[in-house]
Amino acid sequence: MMSQTYCTFFGLSREPFGSDLKVDEILKTDAVLSVRDRVDYAIRLGAMAMITGEVGSGKSTALRFATSGLHPSEVRLIWVTAGAGSILELYRQMAWELETETTSYSRAALTRIIRKSILDLADKKQKVVLVIDEASLLRLEVFSELHSLTQFEGDSKPLLPIILAGQNNLLDKLYWKTSLPLSSRIVARSHLEGVDRQAMEDYLNHHLKIAAINHPLFTEQATTAIHQGSGGLFRRANHLARGSLIAAASEKCQQVSPEHVRVASTELI
Repeated sequence: MMSQTYCTFFGLSREPFGSDLKVDEILKTDAVLSVRDRVDYAIRLGAMAMITGEVGSGKSTALRFATSGLHPSEVRLIWVTAGAGSILELYRQMAWELETETTSYSRAALTRIIRKSILDLADKKQKVVLVIDEASLLRLEVFSELHSLTQFEGDSKPLLPIILAGQNNLLDKLYWKTSLPLSSRIVARSHLEGVDRQAMEDYLNHHLKIAAINHPLFTEQATTAIHQGSGGLFRRANHLARGSLIAAASEKCQQVSPEHVRVASTELI
């Protein structure tokens, strides 16, 4: 009821500032385009790319945009969200995504199954691309073992490009000596940071336009408050923007003020 009330009040055609954007609705910032270029480059070489950034900086969205242009007849995209489990957990996720049924918990057996699937797809002129989101959560021993999956015919065939995305400590884990066989395959890196004040204004207006609003609903001061309160990070900005619209609608205000942003911020951690 709360959402319906503020959407109706402002004439929004849909819930704004959501994460359920279609690919063509994603704001194509320089950072997003940079991620796409690096992902494309790593895939062409059959190598690795690394995308880092703070929580809520837009890594997953940028990756979704970067991989959206991969044609399914040419690329089999394996997207897994990492956890703190063992290499076996990751291998079982991969086997499931490759639609390979197995009840095995043997590392050797899972490795053999995954490698065979990759080779079979390569014979069909289809390249497997592994995307590991939240890769900074992986254990160090996973990094030390994962590189073995990328080695085909004496490492002469680059059949498994890997895209790693995670928080800034991902780089620290890849600097460990045991991770070097994997990290040495990285050919491209991109780091997403909090955006500046103008970029935040562009972002807010973009999301309003998606919701069929072509005039600013946030005052200049409110935009500044959202930028400062979010640290330039999109996820928190989404929460502040949506919450401040609700606060403004409850007071029958046609524009969001800094006070409405402050009220919205009290709902967040």
